[in-house]
Amino acid sequence: MGFAIMPSSASLAATVANDGTPLIHASRPPRKYAPLKAFGHFRELLKDKENTAEVFNIFESLPSRSFLPRVLDLTCSQRGERLRKQEPSLPPLLDDHESLRRLPKGSVAHAYCDFMESEGLSARGLVAEAEKLGRRTYDDLVQWFSDRSRDTHDLMHVLTGYGRDALGEICVLLFTHGQSPSQGHLLIGYAGALNIRKLTRQRGPVFRACRQAQRTGRACPALVGLSIRDLLAMNLEEARRRFNISEPNFYNECHQVWRSEGIDPYDLHASEGSSAEIWA
Repeated sequence: MGFAIMPSSASLAATVANDGTPLIHASRPPRKYAPLKAFGHFRELLKDKENTAEVFNIFESLPSRSFLPRVLDLTCSQRGERLRKQEPSLPPLLDDHESLRRLPKGSVAHAYCDFMESEGLSARGLVAEAEKLGRRTYDDLVQWFSDRSRDTHDLMHVLTGYGRDALGEICVLLFTHGQSPSQGHLLIGYAGALNIRKLTRQRGPVFRACRQAQRTGRACPALVGLSIRDLLAMNLEEARRRFNISEPNFYNECHQVWRSEGIDPYDLHASEGSSAEIWA
């Protein structure tokens, strides 16, 4: 048995799950499309590249028209209902490295643990960073979908092969756009790519890497709708084949070109003493 639309209204606001969870909580404010406001937040982001609140504000100001239909398609389905019961929250699963390490070597789980441990990251840490913004959360299906999208970010790095360097983060952002289109992804992603071109003196196929990341994101089933427990148990190379995740050749080529030129891909601002300012 799936979900029901309340007979008094066919609007999205009236959509509820079988357990009574609404698609949109009555207190959740509507998101309005405000491109000028988004540009203002982007200018503030240029002044302080560490201000993640401005990134959030950009996405809030450029809501995707396809977002709620995508939330509805997943959560108001038998698959979505099953995922909400089996995987209500991903951080406890993702941070249990002891259990994940019991899965076969070569699995997504082992690659994920290797990545997170080498980078000093945790799924709970990502949640904590989001909580610092002080944004209100709501008991609705939108919140579950949004949290799940956030919590699969580092899995995207593992599956795609993109690192945590500036170009790697941009490629993951644009891979996400391929899965979940948003003008915010495009604005931040391609603005960052333009600056990387400037920093690397136009060496390396930066924009080809970006476009490849978008295409790969479109070809891959949306990770938010997959069973993460099942995904972690899969062999990494088999998962890549099954989900149409190709080798990131142009991203790798950029790294090769830059290293041959004496440029560290993980510290493009080495001469200026900062690796974080990718939009300067």
